[in-house]
Amino acid sequence: MTDLQQSKTTTDEGEPEFKAPPRSCDSHFHVFGPAERYPYGTDLRYKPPLAPLDDFLTRSRRLGFERWVFVQPSAYGRDNACMLDSMRMLPGSKGIVDVHEDIPDAELAALGAAGVCGVRINVRPIMPPEPGFGATLLPRIERLDARCAELGWILDFLTPGWLTEELMGALRRLKANFMLAHMGMFLARDGVNQRGFRRLLDLLRHGEGRCWVKLTGLYRMSTAPGFSDAGPMLQALVEAAPDRSIWGSDHPHLSFADKAGAVELFNFFGRWAPDEENRRRILVDNPQKLFALGQ
Repeated sequence: MTDLQQSKTTTDEGEPEFKAPPRSCDSHFHVFGPAERYPYGTDLRYKPPLAPLDDFLTRSRRLGFERWVFVQPSAYGRDNACMLDSMRMLPGSKGIVDVHEDIPDAELAALGAAGVCGVRINVRPIMPPEPGFGATLLPRIERLDARCAELGWILDFLTPGWLTEELMGALRRLKANFMLAHMGMFLARDGVNQRGFRRLLDLLRHGEGRCWVKLTGLYRMSTAPGFSDAGPMLQALVEAAPDRSIWGSDHPHLSFADKAGAVELFNFFGRWAPDEENRRRILVDNPQKLFALGQ
């Protein structure tokens, strides 16, 4: 058994209120190995935990998940070794990496052969508004967009809500499929009628069909008890694009592990997306299409 497989004792997070349908996919989670084997980068946003693969799978399979998409955490920077090693232990899984936009074609091909299907554009979620910052990202976005479109890969954006809104024009011009993590990171306290969120709904309804939204990370935009103010936002996204919404646990929840676990987040999703057909789309059909998952 490897370091990445060794499981910790898990705590009881309560019972799931519904079972994920067969072939469901957790489309956003992270793994962390021992620091002596997988060193962290220098720009740490949080204290990285030890979160081995087996620990995650025990929890995920309890909810009924059978397929998975790894996402490179910021703590490792552009060293994707921990995630790639974990992917090798979980045949058929997919992964989203963080790489330089001018990475050689041969390295991209090797990553693709390992199951990688997308690249992150990752900005610190708590970064305060800085007008014009989006323009500094455009060279990276445009370069990666061209390369991902050619490969059939996905761009995965993690940006604070003000930046998501600032980038809206650029997002409409993208040629590759792209995902917005954590519902675009718009603060739930500002509700469904805040300008940036309304623009996101318009993009989902009237864009070119390349925008996908991750129903993840409620604790990142909500401070209300039970994340109650995020429910109407999740509901609005599902209503706007039930065929381009996906769900992920965001395991191991990093700085927010004391606020919620996967079971609570999964139950919340079920309550605000009560239609079984929509849930099947979000958990099974949509990730199948977006990530080209195996059967």
